[in-house]
Amino acid sequence: MLVVHCGDDVAYEEALRWQRLLVEARRAGAIDDVVLTLSHDRVYTAGRHADVERHVLGTRDIRVVPIDRGGDVTYHGPGQLVVYPIVELAHAKAVRPYVEALEEAAVRTAAAYRITARADRQRTGVWVGEEKLVAIGIRVDGRVTSHGLAFNVDPDLGDFDGIVPCGIADAGVCSLASLGVTASMADVRRELLGHLGGLLERPLQQASPADLGLSLAGTQTADG
Repeated sequence: MLVVHCGDDVAYEEALRWQRLLVEARRAGAIDDVVLTLSHDRVYTAGRHADVERHVLGTRDIRVVPIDRGGDVTYHGPGQLVVYPIVELAHAKAVRPYVEALEEAAVRTAAAYRITARADRQRTGVWVGEEKLVAIGIRVDGRVTSHGLAFNVDPDLGDFDGIVPCGIADAGVCSLASLGVTASMADVRRELLGHLGGLLERPLQQASPADLGLSLAGTQTADG
């Protein structure tokens, strides 16, 4: 499984274009499974069933981007580690185990920093008490996944005040920093990817965006 770190403050729309290219290439068998890691500029994203009118409060000067994943409204921004696996699942019934692997990788990463986190079947994501540490939302197209998870390392939690995160009004949001943990994005990325590769039983191999034919402004296809 190729691991591609795409940098910081990546425009959400650009990363969305990358994912679409990679999904098509993966479905065609032109590439192996890929995991993109990055952080975004400040943006709210609204899933297919998001109630934008009720859940985007309009109190922050942050754009809203409608997207094709499941889930409601969430926030991305600096200080948040975003992980987008483009993975071909073995069969349709593998979706739930795949989501559980994302959850467990995040739980184990939190545990590495002595934070007790948990997944919740009733509310998506990974939680510490009644506060969400990690948001999870995926799309599966022809057994190939996209979107993924967003792990709050040290984002500006005030930016979450502009939405009802994931449409859950009676819960808060936390980060490693708000829980008293000082950790670099690079260290959390390394920890999380190690757990994810183990849970998916896939060895990890570093690659660059250029290795997959991806560029910030170009329209090159994912297989070159």
